[in-house]
Amino acid sequence: MKYFFLSEDWTVGRVWASDGLWQIIAWRRQPEIQQMNICLIEQGEVLWLYRVEDAVLTVEVKPNTQVQVGTSGQAIGQVVLRRLMSAEQVIDRLGSAEARCQLQNIQSVVQ
Repeated sequence: MKYFFLSEDWTVGRVWASDGLWQIIAWRRQPEIQQMNICLIEQGEVLWLYRVEDAVLTVEVKPNTQVQVGTSGQAIGQVVLRRLMSAEQVIDRLGSAEARCQLQNIQSVVQ
């Protein structure tokens, strides 16, 4: 399994596997992407932990509404996550951050 943190105001867009953009017809299913019941609070922002299957290489994420950046007023359209985290990296991040939201499920991250 692989993992990433995502702001609660953002959502998952397109997904890529080793052979390119995820094709539901070829795979005969949606990619397995699950929001875990664990989140971090970083600079006042809630970041939820997501788990994805190993076949997923890259995930596009985008805001539910337009997010303004800086004083220029430019809106973020989408961001592509190319480096997904391992379970060990997630545990390290949880250990060094303010974590909340029912950490009894931490065992499912390690598996």
